[in-house]
Amino acid sequence: WYHDNLTRHAAEALLLSNGQDGSYLLRKSNEREDLYSLSVRGKDSVKHFHVEYTGTSFKFGFNEFSSLKELVMHFANQPLIGSETGTLIVLKHPYPRQVEEPSIYESVRVHTAMQTGRTESDLVPNAPSLGTKEGYLVKQGKIVKSWKTRWFTLHRNELKYFKDQTATEPIRALDLTECSAVQFDYSQERVNCFCLVFPLRTYYLCAKTGIEADEWIKILRWKLSQIRKQLEERNATLSS
Repeated sequence: WYHDNLTRHAAEALLLSNGQDGSYLLRKSNEREDLYSLSVRGKDSVKHFHVEYTGTSFKFGFNEFSSLKELVMHFANQPLIGSETGTLIVLKHPYPRQVEEPSIYESVRVHTAMQTGRTESDLVPNAPSLGTKEGYLVKQGKIVKSWKTRWFTLHRNELKYFKDQTATEPIRALDLTECSAVQFDYSQERVNCFCLVFPLRTYYLCAKTGIEADEWIKILRWKLSQIRKQLEERNATLSS
C-alpha cells in the first residue's frame, strides 16, 4: 500500500472512486523530500496526514518509528487516527499499489480483503484484487435487429447482461475465453458502438459516449490479452 510517486490529487481520486470508508495508502509528500503522506478516506472525503523522515526514524504525530515496517505494525495494532475535527478515522483497508486490473477506469472497482491482526502481513490484502466494470449498454438483437438497453457486468472472464440493474438472473453470460476480438464498429447507424467477435455470433453494443465505449473496449482487450497470456503459459508448461 506504499505508492512512491502518487500525487495528492491522484491519491484522492483513487480512494474516492475505488476505495471505501477506511481505505488508506502511504505516498511521498508533494511538499518536502523528507515527508510522506498518509492518505485516508473517511466517508466522502480524503484526509492527509504527514509522516516525517528525520534521517533515522519516521515521526507520525507524537509517535516515532525506526522503520516504515514498524509504522505498518503500529497501524495493525492501533488503526485509529484523529482528524483535525476531532473525529476518529479507522484504518481498515490498505489500497494496494498493484491490482489485477488497470485502475484508471472510473467504473473499475477494486475490492481488497484484510484481516485484523498484529503483524505486518495482516495489513497486506489477503485476497487478489478483482476488477469489475458494469453499466448500461444498448445491445442489438440476434434475430430481430432491434436495439434494447441492457445492464452489463464484467467479472473475471465473464461478461453478463441482464434485463436491467435490478434483475438477479442474467439473460446470457458470455465466456471471454471464446472471444477473438473487441473493436469499435462503424457499420451501424448508431454512434459509440463496438463489437465482440465470437465463433458463432458477433455482438454489437453501443455506449452513451465515445469515452465510455473506449473504456469498455480497453478493459475487454486487457482481459483478452490476459487470457492469451495464461493460455501461452499453460501451453509452454505442458510442452516442457
